Amino acid sequence: MFTIEYLVVFVVLMICELFYFKLADKYNIIDKPNLRSSHDSITLRGGGIIFFIAVLVFFIFKGNQYPSFFWGLSLLALVSFVDDVITLSNKVRLLVHFSSVWLLAYQLDVFDLGWVFLFVSFVLIVGVINAYNFMDGINGITVANSVAVILLLIIVNWKVDFIDTNLLYYVLISLMVFGFFNFRNKAKAFAGDIGSVSIAYIIIFALGALIIKTGNLIYILFLLVYGIDTVWTIIFRLCKKENIFEAHRTHLYQFLANEAGVNRLVVSFLYGFTQLLVGLMVVWIVERYEANVQSIFAGGLILIFSLTYLLIKRRIFKKYSLK
Repeated sequence: MFTIEYLVVFVVLMICELFYFKLADKYNIIDKPNLRSSHDSITLRGGGIIFFIAVLVFFIFKGNQYPSFFWGLSLLALVSFVDDVITLSNKVRLLVHFSSVWLLAYQLDVFDLGWVFLFVSFVLIVGVINAYNFMDGINGITVANSVAVILLLIIVNWKVDFIDTNLLYYVLISLMVFGFFNFRNKAKAFAGDIGSVSIAYIIIFALGALIIKTGNLIYILFLLVYGIDTVWTIIFRLCKKENIFEAHRTHLYQFLANEAGVNRLVVSFLYGFTQLLVGLMVVWIVERYEANVQSIFAGGLILIFSLTYLLIKRRIFKKYSLK
């Protein structure tokens, strides 16, 4: 399946990543640890730029496909990279995020679905993008989860054909390249905002294309693991009257890696592997059962994961006397 084309793409992306590391080192684009960080050493930031470069290579060599998506991603990647270097205000970032989502909606051709639907969708998509960014807090977690989701999308695409598979393969290769430097106990580089935001945008585009093609919302469960951790963390922080836009260390994966002392790569692998298993169950259910059974399955899965999440977090809080 992986021809010489993909080997060439791998080599090109590896060279681009190494070149970026030299630039980041020269211009001091680094991530310094602070009280809310889950790492303890200075690390290069922005290695996730390779996700955007993968789409750029696809766009150039595959006939300029999905132009609105590409330009939306470019705008998002540019602003996110600037934010990695000099922190931008939330207003600027949100304005760019909504503009990029507008281009995404134009590419997916959903403007005839009604303004109420579009408004709600825009808010949810911007929320997912930011949630993906907030979840990028320990070595390997963005790589592990994203690989799982991209693999699931590739599997479904073999049967549904909702997107050019080369786009998914190119992005998967870019995740492998970045993972080589990030999925290790002492990471060479972090994804940065440009990486986490870009891969979130790419996944949302592919997932949106799948949902539109099939008319089945159950595929949103491809984001279940991140979604459960994000939603419950937001609920807890709102109850404590905290600013949900400020950096923190209160996601479950952070408690597991920091307070509980579980190896960060183990935590990241478990998040990605769990999401892969959930996605495979979704694919199996969709192939064999009607919509009513799928709805019951989805609701039950969300309930089970929520209860499991709350139980694990409660045990950690009790064992380590956290508030």
